[in-house]
Amino acid sequence: MRKTMQVTVTIPLYFRNPKKAIHSFNENHSTKLAPLGNAKSDFVDFKRRPIFERDGQHQQGKKSPYGIGGVLYELNSKITYHAQKGRIDEARQVFDKMLKRNKVSWNAMIAGYAKNGRADDARELFDKMPERNVVSWNTMIAGYARNGRIEDARELFSKMPERDLVSWTAMISGYSENRQVDAAREMFDKLPEKNVVTWNAMIAGYTRNGMMDDAEKLFEKVPERDVISWNAMVSGYAQNGRIEDARHLFDKMPERNVVSWNAIIAGYVQSGRIDEAYELFEKMPSRGMVSWSTMITGFAQNGRIEEARRVFDSMPERNVVSWNAMIAGYAQNSRIEEANRLFETMPDRDRISWSTMITGYVQAGRVEDARLLLDRMPNPNVVSWTAMITGYIQNRRLEEASQIFDRMPERDTVTWNAMIAGFAQDGKIEEAHHLFDRMPVRDVVSWNSMIAGYAQNRKPENARQLFDKMPERNLVSWNALIAGYAQNGHGEDAFKYFFKMLKEGVKPDNCTFTSVLSACASLAALESGKQVHENVIKSGYDFDIFVGNALITMYSKCGCIDFALWMFDEMPERDVISWNAMIVGYAQHGHGKEALQLFEQMQSVDMRPDEITFVGVLSACSHSGLLGEGRRRFNSMTHDYGLKPEMEHYACVIDLLGRSGHLNEAEHFIKNMPYKPNTTMWAALLSACRLHGNMDLAKAAAEQLFELEPQNTANYVLLSNIYAAFGRWDDVKKVRTLMRDRGIQKHPGCSWIEVKNQVHAFLVDDKSHPQAEKIYAMLDSLTAQIKEAGYVPNTNLVLHDVEEEQKENFLSYHSEKLALAFGLISTSPSTPIRVIKNLRVCGDCHTVIKLISMIVQREIILRDSNRFHHFKNGLCTCGDYW
Repeated sequence: MRKTMQVTVTIPLYFRNPKKAIHSFNENHSTKLAPLGNAKSDFVDFKRRPIFERDGQHQQGKKSPYGIGGVLYELNSKITYHAQKGRIDEARQVFDKMLKRNKVSWNAMIAGYAKNGRADDARELFDKMPERNVVSWNTMIAGYARNGRIEDARELFSKMPERDLVSWTAMISGYSENRQVDAAREMFDKLPEKNVVTWNAMIAGYTRNGMMDDAEKLFEKVPERDVISWNAMVSGYAQNGRIEDARHLFDKMPERNVVSWNAIIAGYVQSGRIDEAYELFEKMPSRGMVSWSTMITGFAQNGRIEEARRVFDSMPERNVVSWNAMIAGYAQNSRIEEANRLFETMPDRDRISWSTMITGYVQAGRVEDARLLLDRMPNPNVVSWTAMITGYIQNRRLEEASQIFDRMPERDTVTWNAMIAGFAQDGKIEEAHHLFDRMPVRDVVSWNSMIAGYAQNRKPENARQLFDKMPERNLVSWNALIAGYAQNGHGEDAFKYFFKMLKEGVKPDNCTFTSVLSACASLAALESGKQVHENVIKSGYDFDIFVGNALITMYSKCGCIDFALWMFDEMPERDVISWNAMIVGYAQHGHGKEALQLFEQMQSVDMRPDEITFVGVLSACSHSGLLGEGRRRFNSMTHDYGLKPEMEHYACVIDLLGRSGHLNEAEHFIKNMPYKPNTTMWAALLSACRLHGNMDLAKAAAEQLFELEPQNTANYVLLSNIYAAFGRWDDVKKVRTLMRDRGIQKHPGCSWIEVKNQVHAFLVDDKSHPQAEKIYAMLDSLTAQIKEAGYVPNTNLVLHDVEEEQKENFLSYHSEKLALAFGLISTSPSTPIRVIKNLRVCGDCHTVIKLISMIVQREIILRDSNRFHHFKNGLCTCGDYW
């Protein structure tokens, strides 16, 4: 995408992103696409004004000291000026009132429309031109390209009566900016003759798309390089995170200009090496406004706002860009009042000034102040409107966002994407898709927003369908789909697309690995998790804190708490999530004392616990029966850490009291806490009633659950279990009748085990497995052996009023027993067996697995819906307390 006005594009880009601005500047100079302006420097001297501002505004028909040509020049300059300021309708008014126009007038108006995102208006004017020159064609082509309409640009290019090098260069740059690098190269190769400008454009196209190897090869072939060729490579290295290569090339440059210095400084800023950037800044032979603004932005982005202000105050002169950079710095560092004071004292504001303040207020959560400023803004543009829309969306005020969207005179792709994301986040995925279908031009972000939206709204297959239709994908597209599958319990599909991604040569990042490891954790797919871990190491993400945290969780949920601890110990740095993952892992494995020891260690290294930490600590106390310790830790949340206990913490305490047999205290705790009890709390109390045989309280808790969650099967089943345990079969029938009347079906127990990277699932009395005969033979043999050791089936757990022998049969082939038997016949004797079950393990299966672990002399790890059980030598780490 080639900019038609050099200076007006570079400035806003530099304010938002110095590295892109340097790149854009190099391109503008290299392609010389500046039919409407004569700026030569890398910044705008905002003290220079168009003639109509310096010498008074002359109406047509009045005598001008410049003559007729002078008046025409004035008015053309005025069109350009208004367009630069975003006042495109005012520019059109000037254009419409002109008694005489030349090609420059038409070209200026076309360029203004294109620059302000109104490509259709630009084309309408282009079609009306009484006479066009090659600049007219080039301006319209560049306008289409910058608005993402590269096919329209190509169609126009093919119709040109004559082309110059600028025409070819505009198409090369347009294809590159629209990520069609192969098409850009094809155009470059077709060029009948090339000059250094076209070589530079193609090099810039490669660097912009991260294809530095291709850029290097082309750079070596350039017959005669100029400073812009070198700048393109230095900027490309810097933009692509290769700052050392950028510096090496910078040091080799035969000559440098201010753009060269700005490029390397911006590279250091981007890399977070602000002190080295400042050292170079101090050595610059001369500085432009961009140089100063880059340093202001760099210090601000690194939280060094006082140093940013010192640079700002030491500037010999300032333009609007430097003011904007300083205002943005204050806003980004949550100092919005200082940003506002600077904004109000600005000698001259542009659209970026207003948009920056609006965005700053939005980020500070002050949406009303943002709206007041938007209403004050002389000529709101698409950026300011979009900032306001984003603010409303972030504050869950979708209706107001939608109203502004409908009122906007023009929208760009960013605006459409913001609204799509807003609808999706609000659960209105159909409205989001309707907007998506209406979009005049979609980019990869549009597709990614819809994929992420479907994933967030539990529709991963819809996400996959869109993914398959995408004309172009990037890493974010893959990550959105993989994360969607992982978050929605489709772990196997997450694996499938992860390996497909690798096969297609797409390099995963820390987000990819985090999602895939989450899928491994949910499936307890240890072998797959280990494979992913190997990929993590090969990709260089083994020391990434996010991936490290995901590995801790994965190993913990796969039953390898020792591996989880090893990962935790090996991490070069840890955050609160790292500590929480390990504490929660210990809790789930029933290692309450170890969890509390880690909590103490966490504080000794000055890592402040948060609310999730205490969920892990209280859960550890509950699973390990540490009643006194749990009470003390709960009270310390407020007294020692200033944390307000939330619903999850109260639920942990209720579970702790209930498991310990303090049912009356648990009931009193529920009735007197500051929150209305939720289903988790009543379910914890109901489970405790089952454990301790309190029928009356169980019935009361169940009634609360039936009211809160009338469709939740587990609540009915649990009450049914309690009645059955006491032989109250009439009450069991009543519960089952109630379930039938309400259309509730019991979810079957399901257990699974991973063997040789394959997950094998089993239901109760399941004979569908290819090795069913061997599985049942193994289980029958084991049952006979444990009976000899004294095992007696606990038939009280059978929820049917049938004969004892029949009850025994019901117990014999529970899903976890079948999965265990399959593991025994399919794995080597020296390896632990890991089984996962979707429900809480029943008492009989728990007893059976303890005895089997003693007979076969193997460690058996069972993860049920509530915790881990490690069986070894006839014992379980839960101490029969779960």
